[in-house]
Amino acid sequence: MKIFLDTANIPSIKTFVDMGVLDGITTNPTLIAKENREFTELVHEILGLVPGPVNLEVVSQESAGMISEGHDLAALGPNIVVKCPMTAEGLKAVRKLHRDGIKTNVTLIFSPNQALLAAKAGADYASPFIGRLDDAGHEGMKIIEEILSIYRNYGFETRVLVASIRHPVHVVQAAKLGAHVATMPPDVLDKMVKHPLTDIGLKRFLDDWQRAGLKLPQGRPSSHMKPKPLVQRA
Repeated sequence: MKIFLDTANIPSIKTFVDMGVLDGITTNPTLIAKENREFTELVHEILGLVPGPVNLEVVSQESAGMISEGHDLAALGPNIVVKCPMTAEGLKAVRKLHRDGIKTNVTLIFSPNQALLAAKAGADYASPFIGRLDDAGHEGMKIIEEILSIYRNYGFETRVLVASIRHPVHVVQAAKLGAHVATMPPDVLDKMVKHPLTDIGLKRFLDDWQRAGLKLPQGRPSSHMKPKPLVQRA
């Protein structure tokens, strides 16, 4: 499963790129506005850090505007994915952008029916918002299970991008179901790194090492100290 970070915050992106665990980025108008920076400059900095897909969202409500914006966004870099809303106009835009060779992501999906239509329109990604479904009293992961089953039944190549993730348990559930991508805010990915038992174990190891007064070797060993190769006997 691919892990995307749902942010436009450069320090957060750098942190997880350096760990080697980040496969891509998703953004939306709210996340972009939160950074209080010039849009194109910010996007180019993100593209310079992330080799994988970078999702940028259109803001027009009509398909003609979405298509025009989609082409402008795609021109910013070869790994741009254009996000369009799950509306009739959004599907029209996805269909045209797909035919123009531009990768797309249909966002704000809340039902298997919407995900089915997104796939038929040619979307590369479909983004069901499970956290918001849970908030409204629905079972978000059940929707993921149903969408994946539908896509498998008919061989759709659209990838399920699980969005609106609230906590690490959502990530595990999505992975067990076989979702293609999970996108999450930085605090959720940070929680995935940490575990109290890891901290306890590490502290014990270091305490024991210090009590024993041990030291690691300094510098590289000289050539005459290198171990001799083993001689294989017939």
